[in-house]
This record gives sequence, structure tokens and C-alpha cells, in this order.
Amino acid sequence: MRDATNCTIYPIIDQSEFSSLAVPTHRASTIVFDDAQAYATRGERDLDSYFYGLHGTPTTRTLEAQITKLENGLRSVIVPSGQAGATIVFLSVLLPGDTVLIPDNVYPPVVDFCVNYLQPRGIHHKIYRPDGEGVEDLLDPSVKLIWTETPGSTTMELQDLRAIAALGKKHGILTGADNTWATPLQLKPLDLGIDFSMQALSKYVGGHSDLLLGSVCVNDLGLREKLRATMRMLGIGVGPDEVALALRGIATMAVRLAHVGNVAQSLAEELASRKDVGLVLHPALPDFPQHALWKRDFSGASGVFSVVLSERQEANLDEGLNQLKVIAIGASWGGTRSLIAPMSVKNNRKFGKPEHQRTILRINVGLEDAEDLRAELNNLFDILSR
Repeated sequence: MRDATNCTIYPIIDQSEFSSLAVPTHRASTIVFDDAQAYATRGERDLDSYFYGLHGTPTTRTLEAQITKLENGLRSVIVPSGQAGATIVFLSVLLPGDTVLIPDNVYPPVVDFCVNYLQPRGIHHKIYRPDGEGVEDLLDPSVKLIWTETPGSTTMELQDLRAIAALGKKHGILTGADNTWATPLQLKPLDLGIDFSMQALSKYVGGHSDLLLGSVCVNDLGLREKLRATMRMLGIGVGPDEVALALRGIATMAVRLAHVGNVAQSLAEELASRKDVGLVLHPALPDFPQHALWKRDFSGASGVFSVVLSERQEANLDEGLNQLKVIAIGASWGGTRSLIAPMSVKNNRKFGKPEHQRTILRINVGLEDAEDLRAELNNLFDILSR
């Protein structure tokens, strides 16, 4: 072969003595076939095979398998973000005339998707109490999916996944859970009977605030087929480099999650003991309204909790936040850096409580020294309480 041809065809090298702990990053758009028959029958390959890079490479399959093992599931799909995980589930199982139930404390972009995308296309939604009460009263023949987020964004209420899963099975309704806060290391929704377990892998799996990715795990091959069909029709796939970052992050997730969970609970307990600190929202605290439910279903707590501010503290909030040196101001979580995000939910809740009228500080504990974080938070609340 001539030089130009040799530039395009890679030589085959001996890899028999090469063994690495790292998962290879396989980049591919085009997948080539061994012979004419393999190409002609490519449409007959199952969903675990390869026929186009958009639908996965061995790198993707490795992360899918690892997520599946942690979730105690049968198959997983990897999607571009946690929000994509929720929307792909909705689009895979809902048709015009159908209804999805969502909790009042759900991730706000999920509500936006229901209102601004699904509703104009004839797919309805109903909002239920964030503690899951009264779900059965909302059921009618149009309800095809009950979505949960436990604990929910900012205000941390839990839904009883066992009860909701049982309700779904009784009425032939599918159920799904956003399990980003706990990860499958601390809660396994599929074990409780939930049909779809979704995570934003951008958070604790990625672990370094440099990744956007999500996953959905199921125990039913038919549901996996629906998810993959929706992804294929919409042209949704993920790049192997992002998957490689997730594989790197997941290797240390158990250690990181245990550390931040312990530190966060300790800090939450100390803040709750201060007379000038109001309501601390953390499911692991004994006085949390649904602590018994958390203790029953969860094996631990992550590094995210919230504090409800008083009117006086709100007046000093900008000054307090501007004094932060260790903790950054930001709305995400799960990375190495601790974060604080002032949140307002008063205009977004159907089932409002008095604390929803106040600013809520959502705190994400990272990997800094616990004493530095303790000093930073005490100084913050000293300023807020002046």
C-alpha cells in the first residue's frame, strides 16, 4: 500500500502483555464491520451491540454496566444530563392525553418541561404534596407515570417510595425516582419497586464539577428498549470523554460520599444547636419530620442540606456571602468544593409552608478540612444574625 493509504489504516499491534487499570476511551462515530453479511444484518443486532457511535462504545457500555450493578438493575442508559434523564423517561412512556404526577419539591426544570413542552402537546401533569400524601387521590385512567424526587430540591421532603411503587403496581402505573441526592450507594429505588431510577451523574459520580451526564436504570428490558428508542429518534447520545470522566469519578465516589455525608451531618447538627439559626433541613436529624422514613429506606446521607433564614438574616445575606473564603457561591453539588446557594421557592410551590416564604440556604459540603468549613459557617451566621 502507498503512503496515503498507510496514513489512514492503523497497523495492528500486539497487546497481549498490556494490562491497565484504566478503562480505554473509545471514540467513534463510524463502526466498521468484518464482512458484507455483518453489515447487511446490522439492524438485527441487539441493544448491547455496536452499530453506530451515537449509541455507545465499549467505554459507554462499561459505565452502563457499573451503574446497573450499583442500582441492582438489569440495564442502564447514559444521557447528557440529569434533566435529560427525566425528560427522556417522560417522552418514552407518555402520549397525548396521558398525565404524569410530579412532587411539589421536584427539580424546577422538570416543572418547566411539563408546563412548556408537554402541556402544549396534550400531555398533562398534576402536582402532589412534597411529602407524598394524597397521591392516590390524584389517580385517574390518564395517569401513566408517577415521578418522585426524594429528598426534593432545597426543601428536602421525602416521598415514600415503597408506598408509591406499590400504588403504581396496583393501578398499572409506572414510577420513577430522581436519586441524585443519595445515589444508589445510599438508596436503591429499584429494590423498593420503582421502575426508573435516575441520577444526575454530574454530581457525585463525576465528583469534580467538570462533567454533565445522567443515567437511567431499569429492571425491565422493555422499558430499556423504550428509552433507547426515544434517544435514537431524538439523536441523543453521550461522548466517550465525558463517560471516561464519570468512570474516573465513580471509582472514588464511595469514599467521597461517606466523608461529605459525615461532615455535613455534623455541621447540620451544630447549626441546629445555635439559637440564632432557624430551621435546618436535613433528613438525618432526629427532629426532621420524615426522619423515620429516611432511616427506614436510606443507608446514609449525602453532603447537601438546607437552612431557612429569618427576615433579619436575609437583610445581611449579601454581606455574609461576600465574606466567604472557603465556600463558593454556586447552585450545584457533588464536587470537591463546598458550595452555598441562596434559594427562593415561594413562587414555585403549590403546597406552601411558612418556611417557603423565606430565603433558604442550600449547602453542599465538599472535601475541604471540616474545621475550615465549621469556622466559615459560624462566621457566616454570626454576620447574618447581627
